[in-house]
Amino acid sequence: MPKHDFPIAAFFRNLSRFLRRKQVARQDIFIGELLKRRGLITEDQLQKALETQRETLMQEGRMVRLGMVICDLDYTSEKKIVKAINDEYKINVQSLSDNIHQQVIEKHGTFFDHLPYPRIPIWFQLSVATTFIVVLTIMTLSTVVLNQQKARLYEQTVKMGTVSLNYFANNARIPLLEDDVLRLNTLIREATRVEGLRYALIVDTQGIIRAHTNVDRIGRAYEPPDQGGSRRRNGEVVYYSYREISGEHLLNLSRDIKFKDKVLGQVHVGVSLDFIKQLIEKERVSVILITLTVVLIGLIIAVMFGLRFSRPINQLVQATQQIARGNYRYKVPLKRKDELGNLATAFNRMSEELWKNAMAQKSFGKYLGSEIMAMILADPEKAWLKGSRNEASVLFIDVREFTSLSASQPPEQVVEWLNELLEAATAIIIEHGGYVDKFIGDAILAVFGVPIFRKDHAQRAVRCAVALQKKLGQKSPYSNPLMGAVGISIHTGDVVAGNIGSANKMEYTVIGDTVNIASRLNALAGPGKVVVSKIVKKRLPRGIKAICLGSHNVKGKTDAIEVYEIVC
Repeated sequence: MPKHDFPIAAFFRNLSRFLRRKQVARQDIFIGELLKRRGLITEDQLQKALETQRETLMQEGRMVRLGMVICDLDYTSEKKIVKAINDEYKINVQSLSDNIHQQVIEKHGTFFDHLPYPRIPIWFQLSVATTFIVVLTIMTLSTVVLNQQKARLYEQTVKMGTVSLNYFANNARIPLLEDDVLRLNTLIREATRVEGLRYALIVDTQGIIRAHTNVDRIGRAYEPPDQGGSRRRNGEVVYYSYREISGEHLLNLSRDIKFKDKVLGQVHVGVSLDFIKQLIEKERVSVILITLTVVLIGLIIAVMFGLRFSRPINQLVQATQQIARGNYRYKVPLKRKDELGNLATAFNRMSEELWKNAMAQKSFGKYLGSEIMAMILADPEKAWLKGSRNEASVLFIDVREFTSLSASQPPEQVVEWLNELLEAATAIIIEHGGYVDKFIGDAILAVFGVPIFRKDHAQRAVRCAVALQKKLGQKSPYSNPLMGAVGISIHTGDVVAGNIGSANKMEYTVIGDTVNIASRLNALAGPGKVVVSKIVKKRLPRGIKAICLGSHNVKGKTDAIEVYEIVC
């Protein structure tokens, strides 16, 4: 877990880990039972393996599959376990690292087993988190506040009852001494005016009720109510709570009536406690309504914020998919002044750079060749770019009498003919594994064997030349007279291949005597012909024949070169 982690993210991550471990545990259960049933392990070995698995989980925090634990303990081999699983469930498990449980479900699972795990969107997660936090916070605060309020109301009730009790005790001394029942009851009758006071009574030392708010009980023996709660004392006042037969919750308070330290009797008052419950219930209803209101507002805000975050993320996901398909011109239509806006801007900048690089690769690939471009991008610092000696076959293509053919034609027409020729020749050269080194006006220099060495480079060059002449011969000389005027020459030998140029402009090319000879031999190739040197003739592919044209002197060579013409 990261050092600074959000609780809701940690919750869902831990939940995912828990579900994953539960899945592995279910998988281990049926594998263990299967191996025991097949006689590959015993019950003791199974229990030992399970204990080892638990110890690994506790010490290292990782869940090791039971099958691997059994193999580590040398109880049986992985091959036997895999075979037992495949035979039992008719599946194709390759190793214990496969998701065996998933394969069993796919083969034998019910409809509900095949249902995918639900995808939980961000707005829903935020809504659940907001609701949970709001409800937990309000309910906790309301519980604390209502309990405190309940305690205060109870204390106020005790104080109110104590005041009434003291009033009666102080004013009942003389009437009680004089046995003036009328004055005592007049005093008690005033108690009915106090809200919440259910009864008041005065008893003498014999326990006989001398005054009562209920006149029918005057003169009877006083029977104290069943004490539902523990008795408490506050000075001279004793109080406890109980419930009437009717279910009403009352607080009974009593104290002695004294005159010069002589006890004359007792006064009792009963105060209703139900109003406390009613007030608390009203407050609880108010809290619930406030909670629902806050939850509703919180849900609306959470959904709004969730959608505000999830939509840009979905747009970024869609943009990533477009980039993966090669659509580097795709832009994220997101304008925000926050981190997501910065991310969208950075993503658009990245896609723009990827597009530029793709265009550069595509465009420069036309100049450098796809193979050279790929090698440069793969390893720009590679030493072979500095030059190396290799054996290769050089193929030289030139148009015979190009000057006279193009003199009577508009330049635009000549360029169109020439591009058609170069396009066809380049396609066939690449098809046969060659590399177009350069275009020299109406000529083409192609190399086989570099930059990627192929042992049969000479055969590839010959087959390329034959295929090219056959394709050019199929073109009508009236549509493009250059097609039938091409001469091709091939020579094989050592070349030096590498980068040549300055720090500002470089070119990958081949140089050497082999290149010069291939160029000089081209003068001996008439329209539609292919000429090769003796070394190439010795390496001709099967099915291709050549006739000797004799020895010829070429510029720059003192010895004559034996030349052959390929029979196309």
